[in-house]
Amino acid sequence: MYRQERLTSLLAGKRILIAGYGREGRSTEHMIRRLDANAHITIADGNEAIAHEVTGSYDMIVKSPGVPMRMMAGATAPVTSQTDLFLQVFADIVIGVTGTKGKSTTASLIHHLLPNSILAGNIGIPLFDIVNQIAEGSLVVAELSCHQLEVLHRSPHFAVVLNLFQEHLDHYDDYMGYKMAKMQIGLHQSADDHLFYCSTNDELSQLIAHLPMPGHLHPYPQTITADEQRLLEACPLVGGHFRDDTLVACRVAALASGQPVDSFADRMASFHGLHHRLEFIADKRGISWYDDSISTIPEATIAALNALGNVDTLILGGFDRGIDYSPLARHLSAHPVRNIVLVGDAGRRIGELLHTGANLLYENDYTRIVPWCAAHTRQGTACLLSPAAASYDAFNNFEQRGDFFAQQIHLLP
Repeated sequence: MYRQERLTSLLAGKRILIAGYGREGRSTEHMIRRLDANAHITIADGNEAIAHEVTGSYDMIVKSPGVPMRMMAGATAPVTSQTDLFLQVFADIVIGVTGTKGKSTTASLIHHLLPNSILAGNIGIPLFDIVNQIAEGSLVVAELSCHQLEVLHRSPHFAVVLNLFQEHLDHYDDYMGYKMAKMQIGLHQSADDHLFYCSTNDELSQLIAHLPMPGHLHPYPQTITADEQRLLEACPLVGGHFRDDTLVACRVAALASGQPVDSFADRMASFHGLHHRLEFIADKRGISWYDDSISTIPEATIAALNALGNVDTLILGGFDRGIDYSPLARHLSAHPVRNIVLVGDAGRRIGELLHTGANLLYENDYTRIVPWCAAHTRQGTACLLSPAAASYDAFNNFEQRGDFFAQQIHLLP
């Protein structure tokens, strides 16, 4: 195992509490036991168990991403995370990608452009699960969520922050708490590290200007070269909102590999977008159906509407986390959509803000929603699922919501 001695020095021979036992918690336990078969590990899963155990006698608490930091308030041992531990060992070979939206696609594109890279993190692969794949000369492309970034002592050598919008307000005390969790990706860099950030995202630019970021700052888009422009034109992703994400992927890949951007032309042309991210599902009944279930904030829905341009029916709503929907309501007033389906508590709240004259349907059941959309959407136009809300009221995650939506489309006669 590459750099095993460093991992062993961090984890072996310690009394460790794993707080949260989802995919990452199980991965953490597996890694510790590989390094120390006799490790003293306690697992706490669920709010009551975690609240009780964090006050116990441990050398270290490894917090899983789904456990809010406020549950660590009574901790009597240092709190860390799998991401933190991984970066303490491998930060110099890591390209970390975060942002409210676009991080999965951007991380996947960087990985696609760099054949020697390994993709992991919030994309669904715990960082400890790839340790055996890492060798001399490897690069790790890590998609990092706010929850994974909360507790860091070391930031990635290459860090990318794509954007900042209101998100996960149910997990943090306020919006600033969420933003500062994201900023950990750059706050613990050293002077020879690199931080790329989107300078056209005002909140992000203002925040970085007022924070002591020690690495080299690379604002983008800035001036786009002729070679970069050709790469952007070769990218098959739909929609102008992917342009900046594609640009930064090219620049990071070039810096990390030492190769000129024009060397990535063939690989760029062969990249395909990810599931549930403005994904074309089918042409059924003369309607183009799109799944953008990953959209859980208004800004993502607005970007999807702008990218397609011919949306006749829009499906909005789901689990309400209290985010501000007025930007979406303003957009729909200026750029009306003829039919709008409003789902769940978030849908009802969005509906209260709409003054568009659209044909509205309040409905939570997708087995009814899809046939209604098929009956009301004009041929030659698009029906778009881009909810601007989480899915937890009815589905386990956005993937399950998107899959069920696609299934109902294929069931149409």
